[in-house]
Amino acid sequence: MEARQLANLMKVSLTLNSTLNLDDLLQYIIKTAIEVLDCEAASLLLYDEKRNLLFFAATSNADERQMAGMRVPLDTSLAGSIFRDGKSINLADVREDPRHFTSVSEQLNFEARSFLGVPMRIRDKGVGVLEALNQREGTFSQADERLLSVLASQAAVAIYNARLIQALEKANAEISETDRLKTNFLALASHELRTPLGIIIGYATFLQEENEGEVTEHAARVLEAAGQMRAVIEAMTSLQRLQAMSLTITPRAMPIQQVLMAAYEDMRLQADEMRHTVSFEMPEHDLLVMADADKLVPAFVNILNNAIRFTPKGGSLRIGAAEQSGSVSAWVGDNGIGLARNQLTKIFQEFYQVEAGTTRHFGGLGIGLTIAKGLIETQGGRIWAESEGLGRGTLIKVMMPTPGTAPLSKPPARSKK
Repeated sequence: MEARQLANLMKVSLTLNSTLNLDDLLQYIIKTAIEVLDCEAASLLLYDEKRNLLFFAATSNADERQMAGMRVPLDTSLAGSIFRDGKSINLADVREDPRHFTSVSEQLNFEARSFLGVPMRIRDKGVGVLEALNQREGTFSQADERLLSVLASQAAVAIYNARLIQALEKANAEISETDRLKTNFLALASHELRTPLGIIIGYATFLQEENEGEVTEHAARVLEAAGQMRAVIEAMTSLQRLQAMSLTITPRAMPIQQVLMAAYEDMRLQADEMRHTVSFEMPEHDLLVMADADKLVPAFVNILNNAIRFTPKGGSLRIGAAEQSGSVSAWVGDNGIGLARNQLTKIFQEFYQVEAGTTRHFGGLGIGLTIAKGLIETQGGRIWAESEGLGRGTLIKVMMPTPGTAPLSKPPARSKK
């Protein structure tokens, strides 16, 4: 008989470990305990590590809402003794034991007689206690104790897995909510900042045109600062649109050289202010790519801006393109501060800063390369960073599909927020 029951428990193990909903799992354990031991009732108590107590998680003879969270003392109860000592307790008449937690029986209007309780443990760590009550024929035997112990061991593993899945789902939900709030903030902040910025630019332009001397100089400084602020707002807007996947892409065949030169012209003044030397490494014949110029040029503007800012004054930049394996490769290299190996992928993460927040010298929000990555991947391209180490410069490489070829990467998944 016991051998057959053990074989059944092996089948039960498969069901236990395939049930990831914790509530369903607990009820299945209770039902299995009753069937295996042929008893009237069963209960399962779990250990709350934060509050250092046991509580009823499932029982067969009560409304779940009636028992939910009912606490059981660790120091004066049978379940507490089983949990603390890690040993089973088998009683012919539980009413004769002073550790019997009578308040539960009274609340449920259930008279407990025979009792068998076993610890649930995993990796020498207590998970809870599994109890069986009122054996229908006589009292619980040693064979019953072995069977319930096997079930408890299987249940401990299954509960651990279900709790882990539950924690992961909760963490993912919190991350999704954080992402939603962040996206909403970017949209709201960029929208609210546009109106006052427009007024500042308007009045500064008026002062610059209508006055001379010192007033004009001050107005020029205001306009320069406003221009920097507008660039930040545009970056925030671009990131928000990428996250919402609200960009419209209209690809056509175009020379990559045209894209790179347009991006360079946009950043020429910043490069000159830093006294950088810029060299070009591109063939004379057109290297055609399938792209939307309105989306690809800003991507390279962000890449160039990053290279200019993170290269000390008087540095050198190189902008190039070449055919490579049926695609077109383009790059922006510098001899700036370089990257450690663990930063090569991190620099494309939102708001990631290469330098510590309290010792910043280069400025920026940390979203330029994030935007570049989004704009490039949305058009079927790929982007990555290469560096020989700190102080040895950085190379940002981009691969774009050519006319008539498949995309090199899948576009980012559309947001469900």
